[in-house]
Amino acid sequence: MAVLPGPLLLLVLLLLAGYGGPGAAGQRRKEMVLSEKVNQLMEWASKRSVIRMNGDKFRRLVKAPPRNYSVIVMFTALQPHRQCVVCKQADEEYQILANSWRYSSAFTNKIFFAMVDFDEGSDVFQMLNMNSAPTFINFPAKGKPKRGDTYELQVRGFAAEQLARWVADRTDVHIRVIRPPNYAGPLMLGLLLAVIGGLVYLRGSNLDFLYNKTGWAFAALCFVLAMTSGQMWNHIRGPPYAHKNPHTGQVNYIHGSSQAQFVAETHIVLLFNGGVTLGMVLLHEAATSDMDVGKRKIMCIAGIGLVVLFFSWLLSVFRSKYHGYPY
Repeated sequence: MAVLPGPLLLLVLLLLAGYGGPGAAGQRRKEMVLSEKVNQLMEWASKRSVIRMNGDKFRRLVKAPPRNYSVIVMFTALQPHRQCVVCKQADEEYQILANSWRYSSAFTNKIFFAMVDFDEGSDVFQMLNMNSAPTFINFPAKGKPKRGDTYELQVRGFAAEQLARWVADRTDVHIRVIRPPNYAGPLMLGLLLAVIGGLVYLRGSNLDFLYNKTGWAFAALCFVLAMTSGQMWNHIRGPPYAHKNPHTGQVNYIHGSSQAQFVAETHIVLLFNGGVTLGMVLLHEAATSDMDVGKRKIMCIAGIGLVVLFFSWLLSVFRSKYHGYPY
């Protein structure tokens, strides 16, 4: 066994201490790769809040290690020939969420927002055995996505606020959603006030219409029907209008769970409640009006028919959502 001279031995020891051997070299390579990936994502995120990815970018930046950042990926189909209306609506909310994070003072490289369109990354859909869109998945900084990392779109809806709560739950990153200003509400309010002001000005000498009980009752009834049908829930949750089964092509307008609903379901329930209400009004008029007996009988039969028909339909909707209810 040869013995190295003192100065040469010292030089070898210094080199080993400085570079740390093969293990340290591998660690440095990982750090360099990770730094390149983060820098690339930060550069893209500075130009566009939602990073569009194809199969190569997804495999390199999302699937392949090393990674010390989370990536929220929206799998969608936005091309017009796909005719995915829900995808466009969800994309608008997703853009709001990503912009809120990108332009917030708390923005860091801890989390990124990305998108894979089916026409740009069909191989990714095949790799993940995914056959529906839109779908949101969180790819955590460590390990593989778990069950909770797939967003329950049919239950929570795709409103940016709901997505932000899910992101906070999965990544501990809290995003304050900032929506762009919407002037439609103030404009409609201003128009309504202008109409009311015009009516008061034109009929300043005769304001009896303000004391019309039938008009106020009709307005109150419309408001009650809108609220009891779930319009406020739609405004808060932002659910899809309906759901199309990707396998059979069947469109569902009634959600099968009691914890969620579709926009179309709200319209259906509103129609059914209106039919029941109209039937009750006819029965009341048949019992209290001064019309001849023949007309009152017709109103009574029509009222009973409307109540029975629309209430039975309401009951069928209730039965489809509350499967365990003892009928």
